[in-house]
Amino acid sequence: MDDLYREVIIEHYKNPAYKGHLDPHDYAFEDSNPLCGDHIEITLRVDGNGNVAEAAFDGHGCAISQASADLLIESIIGKPVEDIKSFNRQHVLDLLGIELGPVRLKCALLSLKVLKGGLYGLGDTLEEA
Repeated sequence: MDDLYREVIIEHYKNPAYKGHLDPHDYAFEDSNPLCGDHIEITLRVDGNGNVAEAAFDGHGCAISQASADLLIESIIGKPVEDIKSFNRQHVLDLLGIELGPVRLKCALLSLKVLKGGLYGLGDTLEEA
């Protein structure tokens, strides 16, 4: 089963569906993992009902960090912002589907950290951008 998930990770790394930048956007945040140099920026557009209408990520890093970002973005499209705020590390680990050691765990969770930073107002909003 791990081989299937590894193939999914490689596919999302090589051909990310949600890589890019939304401008204008309602939420944006970026951060880096200083241990390995991975960097992720996430931008979101939210509709009038508080649901994520569009989302994109940009950045660079290892296959785990980039695939994790693509899978996370895919999982939030159409969902209410308030529901996304409750996503935790297990959500991301379930998307990846493989066991990760402590170093790779930081890579996998960078996108969740960035997403929550934007949603909780640590990044810029449309009014500030």
